[in-house]
Amino acid sequence: MNIAHSLDSRASRAPAQPALISSSGNLTYEELSKRSGLVAAALKEWGIETGMRVVLMVRPGPDFLITTFAFLKLGAVLVLVDPGIGRTNLDRCLAEAEPQAFAGIWKAQAARYLLGWCKETVKLCLTTGAIGFPGAPSLRNLLRKFRPSEPLIPVEVDQHTPAAIAFTSGSTGVPKGVVYTHGMFAAQAQFLRSTYQIEENEVDLATFPLFALYDPALGMTTVFPKMDFSRPGSVNPGDIVDAVRTNQVTHMFGSPALLDRVGRRYASDDGIPMPSIRRVLSAGAPVPTETLDRFSRIISLGAQIHTPYGATEALPVCSISSREREALGGTSEGKGICVGRPLKGVDLAIISITDDPIETWTDELCVPDGEIGEIVVWGDNVSREYFNRPEHNRLAKIRDERGNIRHRMGDLGYLDEAGRVWFCGRKAHRVVTPEGTLYTVCCEGIINQHPEVRRSALVGIGSPPAQEPVVCVELWDGRHWKGSNRLKEELLELARRYEITRPIRKVLFHKSFPVDIRHNAKIFREKLAEWATRQFQ
Repeated sequence: MNIAHSLDSRASRAPAQPALISSSGNLTYEELSKRSGLVAAALKEWGIETGMRVVLMVRPGPDFLITTFAFLKLGAVLVLVDPGIGRTNLDRCLAEAEPQAFAGIWKAQAARYLLGWCKETVKLCLTTGAIGFPGAPSLRNLLRKFRPSEPLIPVEVDQHTPAAIAFTSGSTGVPKGVVYTHGMFAAQAQFLRSTYQIEENEVDLATFPLFALYDPALGMTTVFPKMDFSRPGSVNPGDIVDAVRTNQVTHMFGSPALLDRVGRRYASDDGIPMPSIRRVLSAGAPVPTETLDRFSRIISLGAQIHTPYGATEALPVCSISSREREALGGTSEGKGICVGRPLKGVDLAIISITDDPIETWTDELCVPDGEIGEIVVWGDNVSREYFNRPEHNRLAKIRDERGNIRHRMGDLGYLDEAGRVWFCGRKAHRVVTPEGTLYTVCCEGIINQHPEVRRSALVGIGSPPAQEPVVCVELWDGRHWKGSNRLKEELLELARRYEITRPIRKVLFHKSFPVDIRHNAKIFREKLAEWATRQFQ
């Protein structure tokens, strides 16, 4: 079940196929398989053992894929944390993971040394790239020292063996380490292949680097574009289009922020800038209809934009094409966002809303179709646990009568009469007022109708069940709106037209919403709620 087998298998079938194309170097599948195997052999001699947890902080490029697959071939457990989540969260995540090894570029090694990351647990440090660091030998020197003669064959593991600990973005609290098993990775790759009909020899533009780990199993070539992967919302649109055109990219993943930026630049141009694209996936946060519409103008008519629904703990769960979503409508009327039907092989239910733990599953937890509740999912692509987080496991996991684990998504939604799932917002973001409960995505869909509104965020001031709803608004022109009360009154009048937004009586204008590092799209509503509270003190 070792997912690194997919790399060696692809190399045996298509050795000359490009595995990676990037500004820092290219690799064929034969080269990637051999080099990762030789590095794995050297790492084994150095002291890396099966089951060891290894922090990986390597820039996207050849070293990223070589070291990643080398550690996977050894059966080590990758610890994957976004460096941009903030010093406090980063310190906490690394300490919580209790890694025994640390692999990264020299800047990451310098930060580890200066900030004291994992000093009590890390015993082995490896520097990638051309520049080394004291006490952390370079990858090149490691190979010179041990001189492995044969690539290491991936160690045998079963489907429940941990392959990685992937930390969530922390958009609704402290980031949590999600335990990924080899079987979970394999199931996710299979779901991606079957759902989106991905064929071998396609070319993938990986604007989210970790998605490149699925490409060998899918038989695709990975292209890393020129960009700051921690700031997809600030990407140079020309760099994305150039990468697609130069490499005849057929498949791409892009956060809503990236799609918005590229689509805004090219949608009004004549011609089709990216005719080779067959499909686009966009996830990480709800994708505005306007963003989907603009991006569809810069790819061929036969191409599809899909918005899969899921989370770090469960991916993918549902999926819907932009054409079907547009035909359904309903978002601007307060119905939420349709995320499609559950994928074949993924089970889903909607249960009554509660913030309390649920130890044992019963069907009595479920609500009728059409009623908003919490989304629960289970299947081979769903993580069974968080690492070193027993309390969060109690809050998010439910054990059924067969011993299977069902995951509470922390998202609210409902099932319509056709079995489609509608997303209404995060459970932690609902606003509970004396007049009833307001759901973020439902209310924001109404406010976002206004042509001057780029996006909005519903927050609550005070404590449930006596919260006061406030809608924070970011305008298209990026100004921190000041002036007459015209726009504010227009938005309040819009809210009064719909029953679900009628309790909203306060509007605030914000220059630029705080968003997550990973996708630059999830709005940090907790931070906005604190800001809004200060405005009325």
